[in-house]
Amino acid sequence: MTVVTDKKPRLTTSAMIASIASEGQRVQAAPFGKALVEYAANHPEVVGMTADLGKYTDLHLFAQAYPDRFFQMGMAEQLLMGAAGGMAKTGLVPFATTYAVFGTRRAYDFIHQVIAEENLNVKICCALPGLTTGYGPSHQATEDLAMMRAIPGMTVVDPCDALDIEQAVPQIAAHQGPVYMRLLRGNVPLVLDEYNYKFELGKAKMLRDGNEVLVISSGFMTMRTLEVAKELERDHIDVAVLHCPTIKPLDEATILAEVRKPGRLVVVAENHSVTGGLGEAVASLLLREGVAPKKYRMLGLPDAFLDAGALPTLHDRYGISTEKMAASIRSWM
Repeated sequence: MTVVTDKKPRLTTSAMIASIASEGQRVQAAPFGKALVEYAANHPEVVGMTADLGKYTDLHLFAQAYPDRFFQMGMAEQLLMGAAGGMAKTGLVPFATTYAVFGTRRAYDFIHQVIAEENLNVKICCALPGLTTGYGPSHQATEDLAMMRAIPGMTVVDPCDALDIEQAVPQIAAHQGPVYMRLLRGNVPLVLDEYNYKFELGKAKMLRDGNEVLVISSGFMTMRTLEVAKELERDHIDVAVLHCPTIKPLDEATILAEVRKPGRLVVVAENHSVTGGLGEAVASLLLREGVAPKKYRMLGLPDAFLDAGALPTLHDRYGISTEKMAASIRSWM
């Protein structure tokens, strides 16, 4: 069921873990958990695993529906990934969930050696990606995409909203090989249904066209970019939005075709450090192919350990709020 968020109250410490939905934004509850329960009904090989974070990754819905296929591994992310690899060797398809910082930084070697090196069919779905919590560097996974992109054979997905997530779940489940997917949990914004959007693994999708600015974005930054495009429209600035939910493999053909259109400022917007994420992946592609846009800019998080605080404050501070993004594009124009 789709609901609309209430008007946001005055910021308190609870805003450190608040939903990223804008005021009045339509949301859907637990799209990942619901989609996995639905898919697993006809796929008994699917199992759910977590490191003491079932409730906080929406995997508790899977546990309620299929208690015999749910495995609580405790606060031991290395064990979670090692066991997921072992289960995949028996023909099961494990969905392993935790927070992104724990699933990448803490368990990286186990993902690399146990899962990826043997190309095992493990789906790693991690909540609190990038700057989606205000609890400081211990919980802010601002480098997870860079880490996962570097692993050979790893598919990397950064969905925008509830629709993206619910459509991605069956596709990553059917994909042969390891997948890392960023996960938005709880009340997740719903925006892409307004754009006749369908998720396709490995494909970027043009959501709106424009002649002056091309923004290539992933994750919830696509939602923000669509808001920015509407705001800049009032200033007669025409913004195209290319949503790129699959970071690896990158949809090179679509990106090159759009960047080759002359005269546009090209901006990459991502909820990730400017080091090693989508922005550098696109820049590397353009350099290899000899494609030079009019200007190229990156809207992302700084190469730094970020502050703790309320999310709206942090998004403003680090330039990824709608208002700050619009101001940056105006200045580059």
